[in-house]
Amino acid sequence: MINKIVPYWVKSQSLHTVVVRGDPRSRTKALVNAGGLIFPALIGRSGRTAFKVEGDGATPLASMRVLYGFFRADRVQPPRGRLPLIPIAPDMGWCDAPDHGLYNRLVRLPFAASHENLMRDDNLYDICLVLDWNLRQRCRNRGSAIFLHLASLEGKPTQGCIAVSQRAMMRLLQIIGTHTSVRVV
Repeated sequence: MINKIVPYWVKSQSLHTVVVRGDPRSRTKALVNAGGLIFPALIGRSGRTAFKVEGDGATPLASMRVLYGFFRADRVQPPRGRLPLIPIAPDMGWCDAPDHGLYNRLVRLPFAASHENLMRDDNLYDICLVLDWNLRQRCRNRGSAIFLHLASLEGKPTQGCIAVSQRAMMRLLQIIGTHTSVRVV
């Protein structure tokens, strides 16, 4: 058996930090810096906050690890990368009901409590990456469904997520992995 030697540059290709810096001219716009690549982004309708509350429309000022992602297999074929991507099924949702035991978790539809449907009519979740916001140690009303997803075709701000163009997302998927953190400053 021959051991394969992996060149040092292959191991270092996974990006460790993506920085999302707010635009001082617009509270709903930002710039994403991913290893020297700069992409425009949209953030929450209420801008950024250090005190995230469910439904406030703000993007949390935080460092959040990229955990995994979802994609609409009927609409896009994401590039192969280091991040696990799950095809979205019609029965997939995300609970945003703070008083429910499955708050800020993936749920199966139909689901009685308040939730988002991951198979949306618009393009936002055609590629959607789950960020580690309020997931490991969930706190009621601290915010749910903070994702890095596709920007709306109309350029509308998000409900607290970070949104980029499909082209930017495809490039990001090539360089980020489960050791990557998204830092909103």
